[in-house]
Amino acid sequence: MLNAVECHPYLSQASLLSHCRSVGVCMTAYSPLGSGDRPWASADEPRLLDDPKLGAIAEKYQKTAAQVVLRWQVQRGVVCVPKSVTPSRILQNLQVCDFSLSEEDVRQVEALGRGERYIVPAVERDGQRVWRDAEHPHFPFHDAF
Repeated sequence: MLNAVECHPYLSQASLLSHCRSVGVCMTAYSPLGSGDRPWASADEPRLLDDPKLGAIAEKYQKTAAQVVLRWQVQRGVVCVPKSVTPSRILQNLQVCDFSLSEEDVRQVEALGRGERYIVPAVERDGQRVWRDAEHPHFPFHDAF
């Protein structure tokens, strides 16, 4: 059994991961790199892979921010499904087994959490960005998980 959910440092899903572990379900992260290329992203949204704290950790290990994020997920026991069409980045995404993050660096990545979903399309209403389908009776993201 597995549960595939949006999961990245800005939406770490720690409670859901704990629950999945308690019932023997594997958690799989889609959009583990924050999906910076999603069409509905606004220009003023923070881009996960440009986060200066991730950049500092990446520099420490001589890795990319993406590799740090993927390694963080691996160390948490989360399966990742990163997307890329660039051959060099696909190769980089696979090169996360030759280093480990320190406990302090894992905590720093965890501390980036904002509880923000990126994969739910948003629209602007009355000057505010809101989830496009939030009023639908089957909209799933009002639940804790």
